[in-house]
Amino acid sequence: MNSQTFRRASVAVTAAVLLPLGLTACSGEESGDGAAAPAAASSTASGTTADGPFGPACASVPKEGAGSFDGMAKDPVATAASNNPELSTLVTAVKQAGLVDTLNNAENITVFAPTNAAFAKIPKADLDKVLADKAMLTDILTYHVVGQKLAPKQLENGSFTTLQKGRLTTQGSGESFTVNESAKVVCGNVPTANATVYIVDTVLMPK
Repeated sequence: MNSQTFRRASVAVTAAVLLPLGLTACSGEESGDGAAAPAAASSTASGTTADGPFGPACASVPKEGAGSFDGMAKDPVATAASNNPELSTLVTAVKQAGLVDTLNNAENITVFAPTNAAFAKIPKADLDKVLADKAMLTDILTYHVVGQKLAPKQLENGSFTTLQKGRLTTQGSGESFTVNESAKVVCGNVPTANATVYIVDTVLMPK
C-alpha cells in the first residue's frame, strides 16, 4: 500500500515538473511562428525608413513578380536590378563592364543605382564614350558601390569609401536623402539577397 502510494506520488511530481516544461516548449514554438508578425508590426509603426523601401519612385515598382520588392529580395543585386525596368541602362552598363558576377557574389554591400532617366541626363555622345571604355565604365560603376549594408539612419550625415576607393557623402533625414549633394534618392532601402539598394536620379562621378 505504502509502495503504491509512493509510486503515485512520484508520478504526480514528475507530471507536475514536466507539464510546465512541455507547455513552455509549445508556447516557444508558437511564438517562433507568430512573434515575427507583432515585431514587424511594431517596427513598421516606428517608421517606414527603418523597415522597407521608401521614396516617390517606389510606386512604379511592380507589385508582384521578379521585379517586385519581394522578388528582388530573393535575387543577388545585379540579377535583381535586371528585373527592374527602371534600371535597364544600369544593367547594360554592368554587363558591358563585366561586373555582373562581381556584384552578385559580393556580400553585404550597398548599391546606389542610377535610373534610366539619370543616364539620360548624360549627353549621348559622352555616354557612348563611357560605355565603350571598359576601364572608365568600371571606375564609375564601382564608385556607386559601398562595401557594407547601409541603413537609412546612416545616410543622415555619412561619408563612405566605395569599391572604386573614392568617397561619397550622403545627407538627409526621414525619407529625403541626397548623395554627393546632388543625386536624390528616389526609392531607397530596397533589399536584395546580398545588398541594399538606393535608387538615385543622377549618375555619380568619382571624386
